[in-house]
Amino acid sequence: MAWYDEAIFYHIYPLGLCDAPKENTYAAPVHRLNEALPWIGHIKKIGCNAIYIGPLFESVGHGYETTDYKKLDSRLGDNADLTNFVKECHAQGIKVIFDGVFNHVGRDFFAFKDLQANRESSPYRDWFCNVNFGGNNEYNDGFCYENWGGYNLLVKLNQHNPDVKNYICDVIRFWVSEFDVDGIRLDAADVLDFDYMHMLRAVANEVKPDFWLMGEVIHGDYTRWVNGDTLHAVTNYALHKALYSGHNDHNYFEIAHTVKRLYEMGGNRPDGLKLYNFVDNHDVERIYTKLNNKAHFTPVHVLLYTLPGVPSIYYGSEFGIEGRKEKFSDASLRPALKYEDYANALETNSFTKLIAALGKARQSSPELSYGAYRELLLTNRQYAFARELNGTSALVAVNNDDNSADFHLAASGCTAYVGALSGNRVNVENGQIHVTVGANSGEIWLPVTDATPDTFNESAVELNVNDAVKDVPTGNEQAEAPAQAEAKTVAPEAQPASAKVQPEAPAATETPAPEPQSAPANTSTSDAERDSFERGKIAGLQEAILAIMEKKGPVTDQMRRDVENNVYHDSLINWVKSFN
Repeated sequence: MAWYDEAIFYHIYPLGLCDAPKENTYAAPVHRLNEALPWIGHIKKIGCNAIYIGPLFESVGHGYETTDYKKLDSRLGDNADLTNFVKECHAQGIKVIFDGVFNHVGRDFFAFKDLQANRESSPYRDWFCNVNFGGNNEYNDGFCYENWGGYNLLVKLNQHNPDVKNYICDVIRFWVSEFDVDGIRLDAADVLDFDYMHMLRAVANEVKPDFWLMGEVIHGDYTRWVNGDTLHAVTNYALHKALYSGHNDHNYFEIAHTVKRLYEMGGNRPDGLKLYNFVDNHDVERIYTKLNNKAHFTPVHVLLYTLPGVPSIYYGSEFGIEGRKEKFSDASLRPALKYEDYANALETNSFTKLIAALGKARQSSPELSYGAYRELLLTNRQYAFARELNGTSALVAVNNDDNSADFHLAASGCTAYVGALSGNRVNVENGQIHVTVGANSGEIWLPVTDATPDTFNESAVELNVNDAVKDVPTGNEQAEAPAQAEAKTVAPEAQPASAKVQPEAPAATETPAPEPQSAPANTSTSDAERDSFERGKIAGLQEAILAIMEKKGPVTDQMRRDVENNVYHDSLINWVKSFN
């Protein structure tokens, strides 16, 4: 077991959070990173015990065109600020991983500047891929080179060059010795050379016990990247897409089938493929914006915290803020937030209360971190599964319908369960628990043991989406006006967030859920459902690819049409790689 096996991540895009200028003038450092210090306590209070923060190092714009790997971006401060930030995180029991942009550099990187000045005689000419002194580019360098994604501001490093490898290894060692970092998220890992990643893993094993390597990968056989020789985890874009569209389409088959496929990919073992799970990040729209029914915020996050993998919350989404993609800009996805605007969110914001309750449930249940996955029930609108460990199970049930739903869930290893969100207790009878989950809601049923926190019965979460929309700053200048947001929101009486134990005599006026609740776990999937699942999977991959492309620069209408029309259907990833 390692720290990351029980991690709950909080993802920060620091240039956005700290309201840094969009362009770097390389002037004297401005100590904006210190504005992130108060957030550390908040992060701990909502149950997160790890932070992924980045990009951090000197760059000219969005941060992914690195110009100095050993210097904190001057828009954020100096190295002492970053050292202090990590030290404070560690003092509060929070691990920290940095963004590692090791596939490409910015044009102000020292080796590229030397290439511009000395051309053929530069000792760094082989640090970059396919340098051609007979060509030219829009910068009129008098030569051309291979780039990332078609953007010449991102100069591709030659990952086969021993000097480049040694330099990047030295950077990682410096980050550990200077800042005491606990791991690295590798940008654009799906285009990194595998030998290069083997080298990075060897350095990771050397620099610090349990040093974690996680890579940005969109799709494919994730075990190509996640294994004992390369990375510990990759970004789970497959589940990301399934979580929001499975709710928007009232199609839990898509989510369950995605989980099953990934679980099989890892050898049907809970430790076989622990992926980095998320519902939004700095490249894709906020989950609250994406959901057609805002009340689905609850079941989406119940699944995020309980399905196999390592959960992550993107800064601000615990408040239910909006974030909509704009043409040629991700600024609305990366807003500046002031801590004082959210200092009391844990007491006043029901979204934040929910995330904190889920964090406590995850931390209180080893089953959710280490347990085997077993599907218990599956219909379009109801889904239940168990996370089983050492003879006991955590039971999870979610409901995307506008009516409450009854669940009869197989239980073993204990005589009673407690709802992590509702605080209600229910006894095991004849090997089952009989519970009702509210409309558009979910619940985590934890086995009652001597170690079960007594505070669960004091932590009932009632999510009123309308009140939250009205009371909480959006963090996004492009968000809808409150009146518009309200118009899209389900009435509060139709969306209780917490699961309730079914009373002995149900109210006569209660409307049963339209889907049959006795469907067995092995419910067969129709051809239409399979077709819908495959179409949804492709759409999600296309969306993710466009998001990654837009992070690096403008995407033309033709580029967008080619992706959306699946022109390069054999491998969208290879198509993206070919942009040079």
